[in-house]
Amino acid sequence: MTSGNLTTAEQAVLDEIEEKDVDFLRLQFTDILGTVKNVSVPARQAEKAFTEGIYFDGSSIEGFVRIQESDMRLKPDPETFAVLPWRTNDESAAARMICDVIDTSTGEPFEGDPRYVLKRALDRAKEMGYTVNAAPEPEFFLFEEDEEGRATTTTNDAGGYFDLAPKDLASDVRRDIIYGLEDMGFEVEASHHEVAEGQHEINFTYDDALSTADNVATFRTVVRAIAAEHGLHATFMPKPIARINGSGMHTHVSLFTEDGENAFHDGDDEFDLSEEAHAFLAGVLEHAPAITAVANPTVNSYKRLVPGYEAPVYVAWSDRNRSALIRKPAARVPAASRIELRSPDPSCNPYLALAAIIQAGLDGIERGLDAPDPVRENIYEFDEAKREEYGIDTLPANLGDAVDALDEDELVQQALGEHVYEKFVQAKRHEFSEYIVEVSEWELDRYLETF
Repeated sequence: MTSGNLTTAEQAVLDEIEEKDVDFLRLQFTDILGTVKNVSVPARQAEKAFTEGIYFDGSSIEGFVRIQESDMRLKPDPETFAVLPWRTNDESAAARMICDVIDTSTGEPFEGDPRYVLKRALDRAKEMGYTVNAAPEPEFFLFEEDEEGRATTTTNDAGGYFDLAPKDLASDVRRDIIYGLEDMGFEVEASHHEVAEGQHEINFTYDDALSTADNVATFRTVVRAIAAEHGLHATFMPKPIARINGSGMHTHVSLFTEDGENAFHDGDDEFDLSEEAHAFLAGVLEHAPAITAVANPTVNSYKRLVPGYEAPVYVAWSDRNRSALIRKPAARVPAASRIELRSPDPSCNPYLALAAIIQAGLDGIERGLDAPDPVRENIYEFDEAKREEYGIDTLPANLGDAVDALDEDELVQQALGEHVYEKFVQAKRHEFSEYIVEVSEWELDRYLETF
């Protein structure tokens, strides 16, 4: 396969398709809510996908466009080509490429494409002289399926934090997931059993923020597919089981200068953080309530964000403990200086969450904000009076409060863009309004026979 109209990267994809006998391509993108979508085409359409794009009906995608303006075009990013490990057999293979969404009426990037929202944030960082690196720590649960293949909340092990087999019965599943991720180009840093039974974490190494968001979307797909091969259901629901720890996605962020230096590092600072790092951190703290709507976007997210289950609910930072919203992890080398935002959960749209975090931090740098002093005590043990003494606010208590905070934060609204902001808020207000009129089993058990 050759064409004079292709870039070197695009031609390399065509060559790999032929070499690896790829039959089908999944052209992947996400909707505003972060659900991975794909248009599957025969691999012979790859060159056309690069030169002309692949058209689809945008009106069928959550939050994209109205029926009268439905034509959208997918523009594949050749740098994201990867063969799908669970679809490979002796004869053929399937592969995926992540796409940018193009508005066919203008020929410009579609403003409702979450990947474009993140690209805008990275463009702003570039204008300020920075590139952005990020590294997530996504957690998930593995549950058994019932006789009909539906998900249950029965875990297949009794392991705890860092446990080994035989308690950690899912170690083989994690191994296969890691092999699959590595086959797709991931650099896996570590994996382990998490605190709760059936809960796991796989960390991949830091990368530029766009690649990281792409990786999170791919990660969720790979984990689910390989878990299903083992007869298990993988879920990234933040709190699938009451009264135990939920699943988070702690997110590490750092800025680098154009000459490759870590802009967050200053060896003369008490915390090894530069002025830019302190200002970035202050920006994230200031906009934390609005960021929460994006980084914790489901009703269920707020069942995780409660005191007592290792989830951060207090708007503060620390260099020593994990009870604060932002932690400054220890760094062995200057290049590793970073901040860790501990509130996001794996149900979020990674493109929108990273865009909101980055834009908030850059706002802190542009305005020269001063970070408050770190809190080195365990905030979980503070009473309300002591939190007030320290000036520590709490994150929104539920999705409705978080969306209200987003409605009051112009910076995060601008980070999302008018289209995404309006569609996101519309969807989330509808979700919350549906939730508050439901009657739970807990309420029935508590009140039905009492009153």
